[in-house]
Amino acid sequence: MRSPDYGSLMETRSRPRLSRRQTNLALLVLVPLAALTGLFSNTIGTRWAIAPAAIHGVVAFAVLVVMPWKSIVIRRGLSQQRLSMLVSIALFATVLVTFATGVAHVIGHRADIVGISIMQIHVAGGIVAVVLVIAHYRSHPIRVRRADLDRRAFLRTAAVGGAAAAAWFATEGTVRAVGWAGAERRFTGSHEVSPLDPKGVPVTQWLDDSVQQIDPSTWSLALPNGTLGFDDLAAFPLERFEATLDCTGGWHSPQIWTGVRLDQLLDPGDRRSIDVTSATGYGRRFPARDLDRLWLATHMGDEPLTAGHGSPARLVAPDRRGFWWVKWVVAIHPSDVPWWIQLPFPAT
Repeated sequence: MRSPDYGSLMETRSRPRLSRRQTNLALLVLVPLAALTGLFSNTIGTRWAIAPAAIHGVVAFAVLVVMPWKSIVIRRGLSQQRLSMLVSIALFATVLVTFATGVAHVIGHRADIVGISIMQIHVAGGIVAVVLVIAHYRSHPIRVRRADLDRRAFLRTAAVGGAAAAAWFATEGTVRAVGWAGAERRFTGSHEVSPLDPKGVPVTQWLDDSVQQIDPSTWSLALPNGTLGFDDLAAFPLERFEATLDCTGGWHSPQIWTGVRLDQLLDPGDRRSIDVTSATGYGRRFPARDLDRLWLATHMGDEPLTAGHGSPARLVAPDRRGFWWVKWVVAIHPSDVPWWIQLPFPAT
């Protein structure tokens, strides 16, 4: 009978290893968690004690830590010419692309790739990765066992989490030490663009919206008690204030705006929310209690809004991300529907 190779045994015990099942289970948890924390990072507009972008970064590094074990699983299964193996390879490649574009954004690389921004590729990669993980799970169902909650599982999880956190801190430290553009990112993870200079603010709109060319002389705003023309806004108190437009495209820009606060335009009474609608049909619903923190703006800097930035009038919603800042506003109405009964991101 062969005596055990104690050297190999000790080496095996000293290194945390993940089996095929454990690797797939880890990805089943981590990839959707990375997507959810990324989604949260793209919706948050106010500073929290812990930045959601930091949590997203640590989870993303945890996915990367697991990928070497996934590569071993893939290599061992290459001889099995099955559709599930193609899904595994696609998942592996998608995770790497998503991670690489995330790191590129962190360090400040903002150049487009074939006309598509780094952040758009990153977000699309995250969505595809979640779909592939679900497809992978359907072909390799995984049931949680008691052993998945034991001491060894806890230690493996702690090791992966610790390595991910260390890698994230090392990356952030390097970005700051080298002085890359990413060192000045906002708590949302976005980069500053053209502060207090409207000319450099990018023109963006949501998904299938297009820039609206609206003549201020023919524009009208529908309110509960009637309609207002552009010249009628001059009868209301105009305020000049600073607010930061923070776009989900990965940039933010502090600007000076001039406009009318919404509580000067309408009284919601006992209604629960306010619907703000664009000429394109795009709209968002806000809590009625926020009326004194929302503005209908007509100017950015010292100039009237351009068509690309929402002329004749757009919503300015401080502490909310850019997709809340409805452009080309044509209607504002109270509603009995709670503000939170809407998609986190508009569908169109």
